[in-house]
Amino acid sequence: MNSLSAWFWSESFWLPPNVTWAELEHPPPGEEYPRADQLLSCLPLAFGVLAVRVLFERLVAKPCANILQIQAGESRRAQPNAVLERVFTSTTSPDSRRVEGLSKQLDWDVRKVQRWFRLRRNQDKPSTLTKFCESMWRLTFYTGIFTYAIRYLWVSPWMWDTRQCWYNYPFQTLSPGQYNYYVAELAFYWSLMFSQFTDIKRKDFLIMFVHHLATITLITFSYCNNMLRIGTLVMCVHDASDIVLELAKLANYAKYQRICDTGFVVFSIVFFITRLVIYPFWIVYSVLVESWEIVGPYRSWWLLNGLLLVLQSLHVFWFYLIARIAIKAIFKGKVAKDDRSDIESSSEEETDTNVKSRNKSHPNGSEQSPKKDNGTNGFAKGGTKEH
Repeated sequence: MNSLSAWFWSESFWLPPNVTWAELEHPPPGEEYPRADQLLSCLPLAFGVLAVRVLFERLVAKPCANILQIQAGESRRAQPNAVLERVFTSTTSPDSRRVEGLSKQLDWDVRKVQRWFRLRRNQDKPSTLTKFCESMWRLTFYTGIFTYAIRYLWVSPWMWDTRQCWYNYPFQTLSPGQYNYYVAELAFYWSLMFSQFTDIKRKDFLIMFVHHLATITLITFSYCNNMLRIGTLVMCVHDASDIVLELAKLANYAKYQRICDTGFVVFSIVFFITRLVIYPFWIVYSVLVESWEIVGPYRSWWLLNGLLLVLQSLHVFWFYLIARIAIKAIFKGKVAKDDRSDIESSSEEETDTNVKSRNKSHPNGSEQSPKKDNGTNGFAKGGTKEH
């Protein structure tokens, strides 16, 4: 274990040349440097965040939803069937050949089998009330943590001069503001990863799990490497657009379509400014160029820059998809379906009980699709978590 620990915490990887861990273990009197063991408190705090979330959704979010007349609704349940339930555990949408085989096995009509799977999928999908409560919780956290970050960074010299992030690196003392900000963000993302198994089910469950894990890794990496100054800037820039996004989602769930469309356009503008202007030309430039001039490259420096550039590539791709939705909102007056990776499962089938009564056959035998409410559009199905 000692040899494994020595290999993992290799000074040649983590630290600039001619710097040792022993020097960082003995800061000047009254000062403190970041230590990896300080982040262990984030795990119990993550469960505390989950508990606060449960109370918030029950005591704050649900009453707000009731005021806005957002109801959970009751979906029609599929009749119990052991054979189909076993198939459902392996695939929620069987292909036509398998459906035909089940039809013969159960002596059911093919459409009846398809309807059973549609109703069964609908049972696992979240209601608008559930999504509203989740978005309201995220909005509250993002607003609180972003406000705290701005108040702290506003009086920090490295916010106005990024070269301050690298002077005297890595012998930069840990301030209470940095520690609080890092612990809060890390505890929140740990709670997101834990709650992903009980939250709104998304089609990209695995992608988001990897995303949360990568975010936790990056935050932990920058803390252990004492890159807290540049790390606080990165987190603040990424939190800014999330506030507007959650506001737009709440407006959509409440069926305030014009506010939803306006909010999403504003979100697109904020996303562009923070992640395609400030992030690459202010933060990434500082890590690539200014740190090279002041500190010089070393092994973990190359890794950090590689990860930041990969993140920037994702920003470009995400903005392309966001812009498509925003353009549709401007010219068509309604936010279209979100094509990005973080797409929530559809709740259309929650109204399956009324589909038969609303569908009317045309003379050519085709069926007319039921119309959706004004507030039930593609944006209600899709939201983003882009850390």
